[in-house]
Amino acid sequence: MMNIAEYSIVNKVVSWLVVLILVGGGLGAYEQMGKLEDPEYTIKEAKIFTRYPGANAKQVNDEVTYHIEDAVQQMGQLKRIKMSISRAGISEVSVEFQDKYRKDDFPQIYDELRRKIGDMQHKLPPGAQPSLVYDEFGDVYGIYYGLTGEGYTYRELKDYADLLKKELVLVHGVRKVVIGGYIDEVVYIELARNRMAELGISPQTIIGVLESQNVVADAGRIRVNNDYIRVEPTGESQSVKEIGDILISSDDRRLTYLKDIATVRRGYQEVPSKLSYINGKPGLTIGISMISGVNVVEVGRNLGKRGQEMMELAPVGMEFTPIYDQAQEVENSVNGFVISVGQALVIVIVVLLFFMGVRVGLIIGAVLLITVCGTLWFMDMKAIELQRISLGALIIALGMLVDNAIVVAEGMLVRIRGGMDPVKAGNEVVSQTIWPLLGGTVIGILAFSAIGLSQDSTGEFINSLFWVILISLLLSWFTAITTTPMLCAWLIKPDPKDSGSEEQADAYSGAGFRIYRSLLASAIRMRFVTLAVVVALFAGSIAGFGFVRQAFFPDSNTPLFFVDLWEVEGTDIRHTRDDLLLIDEFIRAQEGVVTTSAFVGGGADRFTLVYNPESATTAYGQIIVEMESREQIAAMKTKIEAFMEQTLPNTEPKVKNLRIGPGRDSKIEARFSGPDYEVLRELSEKAQAIFRADPEAKDIRDDWRQPVKLIKPVFNESVARQLGINRQDLARALKQGFEGTQVGIYRDGIRLLPMILWPPADEREDVSSVQDLQVWSPVLNTSVPVGQVVSEWKTVWENAIIRNRDRRATIIASTNPKSDLATPLFERVKPQVEAIELPPGYLLEWGGEYEDTKNAQDALFGALPGGFLMMIIVTILLFGKIRQPLIIWLTVPLATIGITAGLLISNGAFDFMALLGALSLVGLLIKNAIVLIEEIDLQIGEGKEPFTGILDASVARMRPVMMAASTTILGMIPLLPDVFFVNMALTVMFGLGFATVLTLVVIPVLYAVFFKVPNPR
Repeated sequence: MMNIAEYSIVNKVVSWLVVLILVGGGLGAYEQMGKLEDPEYTIKEAKIFTRYPGANAKQVNDEVTYHIEDAVQQMGQLKRIKMSISRAGISEVSVEFQDKYRKDDFPQIYDELRRKIGDMQHKLPPGAQPSLVYDEFGDVYGIYYGLTGEGYTYRELKDYADLLKKELVLVHGVRKVVIGGYIDEVVYIELARNRMAELGISPQTIIGVLESQNVVADAGRIRVNNDYIRVEPTGESQSVKEIGDILISSDDRRLTYLKDIATVRRGYQEVPSKLSYINGKPGLTIGISMISGVNVVEVGRNLGKRGQEMMELAPVGMEFTPIYDQAQEVENSVNGFVISVGQALVIVIVVLLFFMGVRVGLIIGAVLLITVCGTLWFMDMKAIELQRISLGALIIALGMLVDNAIVVAEGMLVRIRGGMDPVKAGNEVVSQTIWPLLGGTVIGILAFSAIGLSQDSTGEFINSLFWVILISLLLSWFTAITTTPMLCAWLIKPDPKDSGSEEQADAYSGAGFRIYRSLLASAIRMRFVTLAVVVALFAGSIAGFGFVRQAFFPDSNTPLFFVDLWEVEGTDIRHTRDDLLLIDEFIRAQEGVVTTSAFVGGGADRFTLVYNPESATTAYGQIIVEMESREQIAAMKTKIEAFMEQTLPNTEPKVKNLRIGPGRDSKIEARFSGPDYEVLRELSEKAQAIFRADPEAKDIRDDWRQPVKLIKPVFNESVARQLGINRQDLARALKQGFEGTQVGIYRDGIRLLPMILWPPADEREDVSSVQDLQVWSPVLNTSVPVGQVVSEWKTVWENAIIRNRDRRATIIASTNPKSDLATPLFERVKPQVEAIELPPGYLLEWGGEYEDTKNAQDALFGALPGGFLMMIIVTILLFGKIRQPLIIWLTVPLATIGITAGLLISNGAFDFMALLGALSLVGLLIKNAIVLIEEIDLQIGEGKEPFTGILDASVARMRPVMMAASTTILGMIPLLPDVFFVNMALTVMFGLGFATVLTLVVIPVLYAVFFKVPNPR
């Protein structure tokens, strides 16, 4: 019966058609498939914001946050309430959903979340505003620009930014355009306190007039004959100047123009909520997000083209400054990886040519190119974009892709050179190897299955690695049993000097084969000594692994880093701005700095998937620094830290790199949970003291920040009641006297400007004038000083922030190591922190890198048993016996010898990617072992004396095994400069290198032991 190899050789037209389809499909797919810098993964979070003006942090926590948490807790999809932050006047609840849900599930999840939050609104206290569910937390604005203009106002910048937004959102592939950093315009009405008292005008009278004056009023319609005419009364203010012409009636019926008693002016918020500066200049940010799955590079080019056209219409002096250009980063990343793939291809082909000869080398190289093209085609069909992980997977797979083809080509080369007909040679080789090769391929795929089945965010981030390996390895098996025999039959010619089995035996008569045969024979004769040496090496590697550096995910290749500045909690945003701009000016004066982008009051928009913006607070500022090269960052960070320590000693700075993959800013976190806030602060202080005692710790802080001052006017109720003044009247007077009160809206086209009533600057900025504030007394029908209804002014301390995690009050004490790796510091402080005595009802948990690593590894190892069980089943099915699979699995741990040696020699770290490399070694080693043991069984089954059969089979399989290992190892070289893949590359290169040499010796020795093969006499 004709097998698939024979069919491929005989039916050349069909075979070449398949080749053309794979190559053509791959080339076409490369042009159109999506291109990203990092793989997409779903940020499985949402936030619920609820404003409760006037409430302190505890009131917000008890009266608002509690009910929000209670509603969210009822959702079946919930993983945990990640963090609830209660501040004065606002509740912010961050919820995280279970890892098993993917992107397509979240529209329905968010709808249910909105329903739950909507249904509980009646439980909120009077004065609390409706809750807002923010489900666009994961939007990424990958094209992120700053817009500045010397001499231009925020309004003028915003007008042009709005024009840009309308045009850019029409570019194909653009999903959303957002504008940030704008300071809102307001209409200020400055009214002196004494003037108000003199006129005997109630503040409520002025507020009532202003609130009603600018409201659109529906006057209905009147029928006049056959017409139905709309009525619109006049009186609405058409300009800010006209607001001053509004007439105010005093108690004695006198009418006074508002402009006669107050100053009406239009301006920007004096206390903005957020500010942005690009290269030290105030400006706006423009963030552009793209539709999922598009070619980011192509969309970026189209945006650049349209943006260039629009800049020709921009007012003179306005400038665009790129803060982050994902399209350019993707193009650089993809181009760099394509070069790396090309380098790996060249390396693999050169190795093939060197070991296999020109013809066979070209055959296997051609099959490799066909397989890579076919892989790209299937990746496009499965909507896998070209990004860091998928391209890295291609490089990892390159060496593995030739394994199957090498075995087939090796077998056909020996047979055809020996005079066998190519069709018969192909039939014989593929018949013998088709199922062992498939089994080995499936095992190679199953070794990565834990990645494909891992459900946490880390697993989702690297998920495409598994699918690329799956597609490429299955395709390599298919091309090995179809395309490889066809090309071998076409290009390999019989050698007239060779014929018969004797000549075939001469194919393994080279010096390398003879040396290996001699060494292996000695190892089998001294089998127990050999195994004792191997066991000793393995034990040494286990002991040595304790000295290998541990890590989670490395930092990014992109030459960006962040400078975070934390002032004392409660600091005025304008003071935070001044300090941040001082740092910004210092940074811009340093060599190698390309741009700086400063944000005050909160972080930037999420411009890359792994960037997590900080919650809004006036005490926080951040500078994004772009350098000429990544190598300059370490020295620059040291300079900045020294400058801030000297210049701003009372702040909490943090200088951090841009990450790759999931993670968080603080690598070491001690979480204390319990009921009493003061006890939690004490526990946090004890942990921080331990951190401070370690010279390698920095960035030591907790997330509850410092308590803040609170002014408490003691309300004199007995006097106030006689004057007809209640507590709300007092609160309104105090608010209006310093912060101002909104008294209406001025409509200006597309903008709505709040009208703020407050005193002149000299009264607002003089805190001692608080006694002179006027509060309206309806009994006396005049204003009286606030001092008459306040018996005492107290200043106390309060918690500005209360944080809950999973509904328990939780404080996090955190630190970072001064070096790159957190594990050494963590191992020193962990036992000391755990020795802190916890009162009953209090809990300590570890977060940071420890938790991230544990969660990722738990998810990975949770999926491993299934994958390993399938691998064991496949090996048993291949042989139908127990001893052969047992021999194979006993050799798998030998990879540890090479891994430990390699990481210690290179000073590499065993991070999450190195763990994946170690898992991939399992598949590679088992695949090689299957090929070797299959051949030993075959040789002995043909009647050879067992000792000789082991030697002959091992020699026959030495070249394919060594070739497969060599191509995989050398194909990893292009990954060594990449910080993300370097530890994985080192793990695979050293682990496979050591394990392959040992496998070629240990498997035959174990075979001799398990099958009791006697030594020859």
